[in-house]
Amino acid sequence: MLKVDLHLHTSDDPADVIAHDAHHLIAVAAERGFDALAITLHDRELSDSRTLDYARERGITLLPGVERTIEGRHVLLINFRDGTDQIRTFDELARRRSQDNGLVIAPHPFFPNGRCLRSHLDTHVDLFDAVEWSYFWTRALNFNARADRWAAERGKPLVGNSDLHDLRQLGRTYSIVFAERTADAICSAIRDGRVSVHTSPVPAVELTQVLSGMLRRGNKTPVPVDRAAVATT
Repeated sequence: MLKVDLHLHTSDDPADVIAHDAHHLIAVAAERGFDALAITLHDRELSDSRTLDYARERGITLLPGVERTIEGRHVLLINFRDGTDQIRTFDELARRRSQDNGLVIAPHPFFPNGRCLRSHLDTHVDLFDAVEWSYFWTRALNFNARADRWAAERGKPLVGNSDLHDLRQLGRTYSIVFAERTADAICSAIRDGRVSVHTSPVPAVELTQVLSGMLRRGNKTPVPVDRAAVATT
């Protein structure tokens, strides 16, 4: 049994301002008994051999991953080979999915955000291997409930992820995967439904602190690039 979280952001993220780096996240995850993680930056894979080595030293399997924007919607791509930055449409994703042992997860699909899949999940139902139950829920407000029903009706596995932007999120929602400790084995086990979700509602104080911190830090401002100057250097 492996304790797993497949939706994590770090300071390397090109979109969101995040306080912790990958090494700090891995260290905390190791202390909290995690066996496998996927750092899923927005539209960019984290490819740093030092981070992979550090995860290995701490006994954690680090799966390659990205939270890719496809036709304007967020999709988690786990354990795909290089080139996920070239996937821009659901048709392109379908072609890549047939070639890789990658896992396609629908993150927070029914949350009230324009980047969430919502109706696109039904349109492309066969593309998705699993559906996410996200950290962000309380007893009074739970957008995960619809994802749970959707997954059950269509025979899709449910995975628990933190969508971590703040280390306080780690360990409240995660997956237990029944697999060997390799990326391929973990993805195959989830695809086959050998996974269970462990979650608890977020206390109001904690959720307020996490969300206010995200709003306070904000997003990264893209740096203008003088392409003519770049071409001559």
